[in-house]
Amino acid sequence: MTRSSPLLALRAGLLAHLAADTLLAALMGGRLRLYDEPPRGAAPVYALFGPSEVSDDSVDGAQRHRHAFALTVFAKPGSARSALEVAERIAARLDEADLAVSGHALVLLRLKSLACLRDERTGEARATLSFEAVTEVAP
Repeated sequence: MTRSSPLLALRAGLLAHLAADTLLAALMGGRLRLYDEPPRGAAPVYALFGPSEVSDDSVDGAQRHRHAFALTVFAKPGSARSALEVAERIAARLDEADLAVSGHALVLLRLKSLACLRDERTGEARATLSFEAVTEVAP
């Protein structure tokens, strides 16, 4: 797409922005626990980057990318509330946030939805946040 990945740059910006939040860290057990892959043997509460899609959204000569992405928060056993508290804090920190995205300018970051569900097989609760974002390649 571009010389620097807009998706990886956005993820790095999200991580840096969320890592600075001490309340979020406390809700997650003392530090930000947002991963690309499920951590081996880690007990919840933690979050994973979920499905992501990046598409060209260029306009008037500006190279832009539209992002649709999800973050999924895994709850402590028996506590859907633990996932919801973390998800709501993430939503509050990211919805319309102005965060740094290396090699790109963030044009838009908006929460689209927050859903809570229980896995029928395991009984584990999780909350999924869906976001949209637009980034523009820096000149």
